[in-house]
Amino acid sequence: MPNMTAHNDVPVPDFMYGTAWKKEHTTRHVIEAVGAGFRAIDTANQLIHYDESLVGDSLLALAQQGIARERLFLQTKFTSVSGQDHRTPYDPSAAVAEQVEQSFESSLAHLRTDYLDSYVLHGPCAREGLTRDDWDIWAAMERLYQSGRVRMIGISNVRPAQLHHLCERAAVIPMMVQNRCYAALGWDRDVRTICKTRRIIYQGFSLLTANIDVLNDPAVTAMAARVGTGPAQIIFRFAQQAGMLPLTGTTDVQHMKDDLAVGAFDLTPQELARLETLTER
Repeated sequence: MPNMTAHNDVPVPDFMYGTAWKKEHTTRHVIEAVGAGFRAIDTANQLIHYDESLVGDSLLALAQQGIARERLFLQTKFTSVSGQDHRTPYDPSAAVAEQVEQSFESSLAHLRTDYLDSYVLHGPCAREGLTRDDWDIWAAMERLYQSGRVRMIGISNVRPAQLHHLCERAAVIPMMVQNRCYAALGWDRDVRTICKTRRIIYQGFSLLTANIDVLNDPAVTAMAARVGTGPAQIIFRFAQQAGMLPLTGTTDVQHMKDDLAVGAFDLTPQELARLETLTER
């Protein structure tokens, strides 16, 4: 699987398997995804939508099958109190920097590892701007990065102005951005532009579920027919050729294999340009 690199030159596989909403089936699906060829796994320490400890169970099973933890790229997230239910993996009354430390230690225990490849802030505390808590959280994440216990840090669900501000003021700028990516909004073009300028890896999620109309567009089905694949694979290959690291959360093993095979074909410059503005409002 080809690698991507951010400004700190850590290699990252160019396709990632997402574990959101897998619930009690998380372990099985992660094992299937790695068996299909995925080497990058995304999760979060947030029991509303993820079960990080079951990802850890899958990693233990994989190690017993001969796939060592060092062969996998593990990414998890710190989720603030506003994104948690009553099952917070830290003391919700503690200072936010301490919450980050507690959540990080909990993630290491869940994932049965002593380091993370990528640690991501699940989202800023407010829809606009960056709050004092955001800066305190980021400073705590910078300390984890500087300690060597995490190889990359990043932010998710971030708007362009927030990302620009973070990059301007942070001691360590993000290596990762993970955003939901809507075709109708230009595939998050403004954030992607910042990422390209700053050598930040842009991770696109919900590439299929947020873009059902694109999957059914005649232009996309024609591209799929040309290369002998499905519309979903056209979107994933477009994402890669546009410089994104796509995430998929499919639970179908054949779809996992099909998705990983998209590197076998290229879309033409004309097709890429068509996809960039296909349903943009």
